[in-house]
Amino acid sequence: MIRSNRLSLLGTGVFARNDRRKNAYRSFSEKSGALPLLDLSLGSSDLEPPKKVVQCIQNAMFDSASFAYCLHSGTRPFREAVACWAKKRFDVRVDPDREVLLLVGSQEGTAHFPMSVLNPGDRGLILDPSYPSHRAGLLLADAFIQRLSLRAEDNWRPSFHTLSNAQLEQLSIMVFGFPHNPIAQVGKQSWLDEAMAIGVRNDVIVAHDNPYVDLALEGEAPALLRTEGWRELGIEFFSFSKAWCMGGLRIAFAIGGEPLISALRDLKGAIDFNQSVALQAGAVSAISEAEDWPNYVRAIYRKRRDKTLGALQTLGWDVPTPTMSLYLWMPLPLWAKQKGIDDETLAFEVLQNTGVALTPGSGFGPGGKEWLRLALVRPVDELEAAISRMKLWWHEQS
Repeated sequence: MIRSNRLSLLGTGVFARNDRRKNAYRSFSEKSGALPLLDLSLGSSDLEPPKKVVQCIQNAMFDSASFAYCLHSGTRPFREAVACWAKKRFDVRVDPDREVLLLVGSQEGTAHFPMSVLNPGDRGLILDPSYPSHRAGLLLADAFIQRLSLRAEDNWRPSFHTLSNAQLEQLSIMVFGFPHNPIAQVGKQSWLDEAMAIGVRNDVIVAHDNPYVDLALEGEAPALLRTEGWRELGIEFFSFSKAWCMGGLRIAFAIGGEPLISALRDLKGAIDFNQSVALQAGAVSAISEAEDWPNYVRAIYRKRRDKTLGALQTLGWDVPTPTMSLYLWMPLPLWAKQKGIDDETLAFEVLQNTGVALTPGSGFGPGGKEWLRLALVRPVDELEAAISRMKLWWHEQS
C-alpha cells in the first residue's frame, strides 16, 4: 500500500473505526433480525435548521452565482454579517476584511491552520483529551506534540502549572476548545484568559475551537475574543453545525488577528474554494434572523441530558452531569475495569449486544482511554430505549 509517513502518523480515526463497526452491525441486523442500529456515536444533530434558513438557501439556489466558484472577495457579505454577530454576541468590533475568514467547517479550520503558521519541528500543545482534528492539524504540519492533561479530579481545569518555563518557551502554538468536546464541560473564561496571557508572554499563538459557544447549559461559554491579546496572537473557530443544526452544510468561520487570518486565507486559497453563496446566504440568515435558535436547541438538549442521566442511573452507571449540550462523557464502569475491558472493547461489545453505537474515549487521546462518549442526537424516547436495550446485558456483565 502506498502511504506517506505523515498519514501513517495520523492512524485510523475513531470515527472511521466506528463507521466500519456500525456498517458491519447493520448488515448483521438486516440478516439476523437483530435490533436495528441506534447511533449515538456522532455529534450530528437530528434537529433541523430554522425554516427561514432553509428557505433562504432554497431561494438563493435560483441565482446562477450559487453554482460558480466563490473566491474570497465573494464572501464579503458573509464576513460583514459575522462582524455584526461578533459585536452583538461579544461586544467586540472586528474587521470583516482583515479579521474574519469563511471556513468549510471549524474542523477544516483547525486542521489546516497549523500548516499556515508552523514550520516542521515546531512544537504545539493540545489538551488531552481533545477533538481529533487538533492533533491531526499539528501532525500534518510536521510539528511535535505536547499534551496538557484534563482530569476529572481537577474539575477539568488545564494544568498550566505543570509546564516549565523551558517548555513554554519551546511552544509555537496552543490549541484549546471550551466548551469542550468530548468531556462535555463548558469550562471557564479565566482558563482562556490564562492561556492567552501565557501566549502573549511567550510569543505563542493561541487557537481556540469554539463550535459550542452557544450551547452552554450551565453558565456562559468562554471565548478567546474576550481575552486581551487575541488580535496579536489569537484565532477562534466558530461553526453553524451545532447551534443552528447545519452540520451537513459544512460552513463555519474564524475570527482572529490579521496575520493569522491572512496566513490561513493564503493556505486555503491554494487548496480549495469557498462554500456556495447559497449556503453563505443561509448562514447569514441564521446569525442575523434566527439569533434565538440556540435557545430552542439548548432546551431540547437539556431535557435529553436529564432524561438520559436518569435512565443511566437504573444501570448503576454514575455519569458526570455535562454543563454543555450534545454529549455525555461516561467513565468505564467498575465491572469493566475489573474484567480488564478497555473503552474500545466496551464500545464494541455494547454495539454487538445491544445495537447502540457509542464512541470510545481513547479516540480523543490517551486521557480518554477510560471513558465513552454518548451523543444526545436522538429524541428522548429513543435515548431511553437505548438504555433499556442495555439493561439485561449490562446486569449480566456486572
